[in-house]
Amino acid sequence: MAEANQDAVESRVVFGSGDRNFSVRDVIDAAHFRGEVAASWKNFLREIAVEEKADEAGQEADDEAIDTAAERFRYNHDLITAEETEKWLAERGLSLGDFSSYFVRRYWSETAEDDGATDAADYLAAPEDLRALFTMELTFSGELDGMAQRLSWRVAAKAAAKEEADAQIFAVAEANFRERQGLPESEENDWLGKLGRNEEWLRAQIAMEAIYHRACAALLSPEARAREISALRLPLTNFEVETLEFDSLDAAREGLLCVQQDGMTMEEVASEGRYPYRHTEVLLEDVPEDLQQKFLSVTPGETLEPITHGEGFHLCRIIGKAEPNLEDPMVKERAEDRILDRHFAELCSNHIQWRRVLP
Repeated sequence: MAEANQDAVESRVVFGSGDRNFSVRDVIDAAHFRGEVAASWKNFLREIAVEEKADEAGQEADDEAIDTAAERFRYNHDLITAEETEKWLAERGLSLGDFSSYFVRRYWSETAEDDGATDAADYLAAPEDLRALFTMELTFSGELDGMAQRLSWRVAAKAAAKEEADAQIFAVAEANFRERQGLPESEENDWLGKLGRNEEWLRAQIAMEAIYHRACAALLSPEARAREISALRLPLTNFEVETLEFDSLDAAREGLLCVQQDGMTMEEVASEGRYPYRHTEVLLEDVPEDLQQKFLSVTPGETLEPITHGEGFHLCRIIGKAEPNLEDPMVKERAEDRILDRHFAELCSNHIQWRRVLP
């Protein structure tokens, strides 16, 4: 991606609030302030390194696998025709070449050997072309949309606030920022210079973060969590599940017979047939809708009939199920997410004007 094109991509407006517009660059810089960029950047550098090693070794990519991944992306984003795909790309300042190279890079990331050694280039010190490629990566992976939504919540909270955060809350937000970045105050100007921002921008980010967390603290009271969990008792029912993965329906049925008639455990079937095995917990609302009634109707210990999953089949045994417990961290997090989603969706409808539709 040329530098001129990168500037055009970064300056594209994602959303507005009042008389202010927020661009792609604003979204990424704010995410970097919140500490959301580091993990994605590290993984991106790993992908680049793996692809380069594959190229150096003269390895050839599986075009069919790449095409399948691209088709899955288009399906998930409701891009049925080539024209719709080109429009989606153009709205984001991207090209079909960018689209193809992303899936090639993803292919090598998922299939090539990785020795764990990656370029430790600092995000702020990285060359423009590498950061341009990273922006493209964030766009295709959907991470940019998540960053944009999180920024919009903070902007909306600031717009709706009747008063600024007090000095104590501001100080906490500032201390959290420095801890996230490992940044002593003496290095603040250097950090801002590399990011291309000034102290006014940083103070505004800290103030916005302080107001956002003040709003969250007010929303997430124990009483609010308890009410939410009570209203979501059925969707938040927790299931303990054993799952086996099979390539064919015949193999799945044979596995079911081994469990039901031969009395074998799921782990024994997995070990004997070398089938992938997982022992997990899942909430009912995370189970596909067409399977939820089956999960509810079985007695703990029963094994469901083989379930189609992608190009293969799953065999699931329900070990146990339990109503949501207020002290369960997963249930607590899910209830909190719903409270926040509902509140900030309403705030954003009043204070945010999206220029780009999020998936």
